[in-house]
Amino acid sequence: MSTIQTAIELRSAGKSEEAKQILLGLLEQSPEDPDILYQLAWVHDLMGLEGEAVPYYEKAISSGLKDPERRGALLGLGSTYRTLGLYNKSKEIFERGRQDYPQAREFNVFYAMTLHNLGQYDKAMEFLLKELGETSSDEGIHRYQRAIVFYSDKLNQVWE
Repeated sequence: MSTIQTAIELRSAGKSEEAKQILLGLLEQSPEDPDILYQLAWVHDLMGLEGEAVPYYEKAISSGLKDPERRGALLGLGSTYRTLGLYNKSKEIFERGRQDYPQAREFNVFYAMTLHNLGQYDKAMEFLLKELGETSSDEGIHRYQRAIVFYSDKLNQVWE
């Protein structure tokens, strides 16, 4: 009998189609299992089937997916919405992720991409510059960290 762990190992080994088939079989037995739904969403994303991944992400989250998988599912769903051009839905999911996981900096980076897509370039740059300034271990970035973070929300300000 195939298990969800077998499917995860296959997915990790680049055997997405095999993983997908196992997961679909498991889903027939447990159609409300949030872990199976999440793994199906993930494998569909890996296969470039973003539109098919969305309902699996949505149902996994609404079916009570637990952390840390829930965190990954929110990020995956927001990113998938963005790649499908559903920018407002993407923004909503990333805002939810930022609220639920304030220490998860990856949400800010993906949120910035969505803000860019929505034409909110200043805000997108602000998020990216803050993340860069606050997380980079690069010596040059670290040396100018205070300036980078300070200017992150003042990109259009002119001093006289």
